[in-house]
Amino acid sequence: MKRRATMDTRKTTDRDPLFDALRAEVGCLDTPRGVEKALLQAFARQHPPRRRWYHGLPGRRWTLAGGLAGLAAGALALAFALRTPDADGGGAGTLAARDDSGPFIALESAERIAAEPAPRMVAADVPRASLAALGVPLTPENAGDSVRAEMLVAADGQPLALRLSSIE
Repeated sequence: MKRRATMDTRKTTDRDPLFDALRAEVGCLDTPRGVEKALLQAFARQHPPRRRWYHGLPGRRWTLAGGLAGLAAGALALAFALRTPDADGGGAGTLAARDDSGPFIALESAERIAAEPAPRMVAADVPRASLAALGVPLTPENAGDSVRAEMLVAADGQPLALRLSSIE
């Protein structure tokens, strides 16, 4: 059984006669058991505890948004960490190969090249100045030279792809 806490009015150090009379009257009062509980509940309803400013910060929507942002950042970091490094060390490479068995450089879209029924291979001399945009080194001394190239040509004569055969 729970012991009821009561205020002890008999043991005081204050000996004012008015307080003695008040203590005697309060000691004679016999209140019902539920009155104190009802008074405390009414007080709690009238004076709710104030919410502090930091209680409203981690709302559900911010928790969800923060979790999703953290998940996205983690996925992005993982994607960059698992990415395979470039063969040339990550630098910007040229678009033209310098050996005879180098790959073709697409001049048209891959769909257009694949749709061509019978492309032809044509060897041609191409001015070096026109290949500067593809990464071929160009200096004032060799600007007028030609480069031997193999071209994949469509049936209508439109070049589809280019491969450099010899470059000095």
